[in-house]
Amino acid sequence: MADVAKLAGVSHQTVSRVLNGAPHVRPGTRDRVLAAIRELDYRPNSAARALVTRRSQNLGVVSFGSTLYGPASMLDGIERAARGAGYSVSVTSLRSLDGRSVQEAVDRLRDQGVEGVVVIAPQISAVSAVAGLSSSVPVVAVGSGSRARVPMVSVDNRSGAEAATRHLLQLGHRTVHHLAGPAGWLESQDREEGWRGTLEAAGAPVPPVERGDWSARSGYRAGLRIAGLSDVTAVFCANDHMALGLLRALHEAGRSIPGDIGVVGFDDIPEAAYFTPPLTTVRQDFAELGRRALELLVEELVGVAHARTHVRIAPEIVLRRSVGPAPRR
Repeated sequence: MADVAKLAGVSHQTVSRVLNGAPHVRPGTRDRVLAAIRELDYRPNSAARALVTRRSQNLGVVSFGSTLYGPASMLDGIERAARGAGYSVSVTSLRSLDGRSVQEAVDRLRDQGVEGVVVIAPQISAVSAVAGLSSSVPVVAVGSGSRARVPMVSVDNRSGAEAATRHLLQLGHRTVHHLAGPAGWLESQDREEGWRGTLEAAGAPVPPVERGDWSARSGYRAGLRIAGLSDVTAVFCANDHMALGLLRALHEAGRSIPGDIGVVGFDDIPEAAYFTPPLTTVRQDFAELGRRALELLVEELVGVAHARTHVRIAPEIVLRRSVGPAPRR
C-alpha cells in the first residue's frame, strides 16, 4: 500500500479510502490511485483486512441438486448478487440435505471465515435440517417454501400452480390433469396443492396425480400413460423438463398439441420457447431470488430488524402455443 501511495503521490490513508470505497475522495485522486494499483498489480491482503475489520466479505452457500435447473439457477442468482454487493462466495454442494450433512457443511464454511450462509433448501428434509442448525453466523434459506424457521426467500409456487390451472379451466377444459414432481420436494408439494385447491374451488373433478422425478424421461413415461386416456384434454406439469418428455410422448401417440391436449409447464427454462409447440409455462425469476436472498442475509449481518422474514416472489404465467380452447367432444 505504501508503494501505491508513493507512485500515486498521495498518502497511505488516501489509498485506504479508495480501496474501501469511501465517498470523500476527489475523482482525479481516485483515478491516480487506481492507475497505480493496476501498474503495481497490487492486491489487498484479505486475511489482514479481516483481522482488522472483523469482516471477511465472504459468504457461504450450501447447495443441493446443482444439476437441476432450479437449484442451479438459484445458485447462479446468489453468486451474481453477491458479486454485485462486493462479496465473494464459497460453495459447498451436498448429495443429501439431512441434518448432519447440512450442519457439517455450515461448520466447514464457518471455518473458512464466512460472515453468513445461504442454504438452498428445496426438500422437506432440508427444512428440518435448517431449522435444527446450530450456527454463530446468520443463515438464510432459499427455495424452502413457507416451512423453514429461519429467514427465507421463495417463489410462491402455490399461486403459480393456481394461475396455470385456472388458465386451463378458463379455456373450457372440464378438468386439468397433473404431472407432479417427486414426493419430498417442497416445490412439488406446493404446486400440487395449488393445482388441487384450484380444481376443488371450481367444482372440477380432481384426477389421480401422475408423478415424475423432474426429468424429461419421467415426463415421457407419464406421457405414454396419459396418451392412453381418452378423457384428458389438459395437463399441468410441475416443471418444464417433464413437460418436454410429455410432449414427445403425446406426439408419438398422435395426439395434437394443443388441439387434443393443452400442456402447461413450470420454470420457463431457456429452451421452453423452442419446444414443439412453444411451451406455455410459469416463469420463476431466479435472479431476483438470488438478489433478495443476498439482501436478506446482508440485512441480518448488519442487524436490521424485520417485520417479516419470509419473502415470497410472485411468478408469472407466460403464454405460448401449447394451450388452446378445450376440444369439442
